[in-house]
Amino acid sequence: MAAFTRLLKPSSSTSSLLFKRSLSATSSSAVASDIPNFSDPKPSRNFQWVFLGCPGVGKGTYASRLSNLLGVPHIATGDLVREELASSGALSRQLAEIVNQGKLVSDEIIFNLLSKRLEAGESKGESGFILDGFPRTLRQAEILDEVTEIDLVVNLKLREDVLVEKCLGRRICSQCGKGFNVASINAKPENGRPGMSMAPLLPPQHCASKLITRADDTELVVKERLRVYYEMSQPVEGFYKSQGKLMEFDLPGGIPESWPKLLEALNLDETEVKQSAVA
Repeated sequence: MAAFTRLLKPSSSTSSLLFKRSLSATSSSAVASDIPNFSDPKPSRNFQWVFLGCPGVGKGTYASRLSNLLGVPHIATGDLVREELASSGALSRQLAEIVNQGKLVSDEIIFNLLSKRLEAGESKGESGFILDGFPRTLRQAEILDEVTEIDLVVNLKLREDVLVEKCLGRRICSQCGKGFNVASINAKPENGRPGMSMAPLLPPQHCASKLITRADDTELVVKERLRVYYEMSQPVEGFYKSQGKLMEFDLPGGIPESWPKLLEALNLDETEVKQSAVA
């Protein structure tokens, strides 16, 4: 816990935050204010962002893309848990029982895993982060708030029937570890909600025969994870909303439809960001 606190203490550059936001956006067309000036030859890269959203909504996909675009590490606590599960220690057996029942991993375990990851990143000179899957509870958000100042919280939203279908379609290549999705989604309009289509994210040929399904991606476990999320994690949204840092983003479809609209909502220009990074 001490390492977690020490590593997240904001630096002097972080304390003069690049993103001081008051966001009350509730749709994918929302535009954030006070965005960085990418024409500046030396823009700050010390982003400290959080991605919220139900299991399967796409936090990892979009956080990873923004991580590559902005040059800051994407830290997914779900990945940290799965890495630990793949080990042979006592913690691995404890985690397997928790995850396979669709329950939330305890704060203490998450803090320990995140502390180890941040310590490793610090030794490599990493600056800033995009957190994915943390904080998941109000207590986690309060502790994080005590040790650092989050600039922006993006809450990704997607209708529940599509979420379940997406989770059931997830696959992982057992050799390279990359994730794919075999679900071809074509949700009809329902109760005033627009229809939605998402093409599958199919693997290349060399991965096609090596796909495996995550142990926790069964319909029973997925629905239990959603129930737990709504019960335990939604207060986190209210916590950041009260601070004026929450931006809610309704995904309009798959990556081709959603990625450019997310960049628009964040007031980011992909070309300008890439040019400033190499300037």
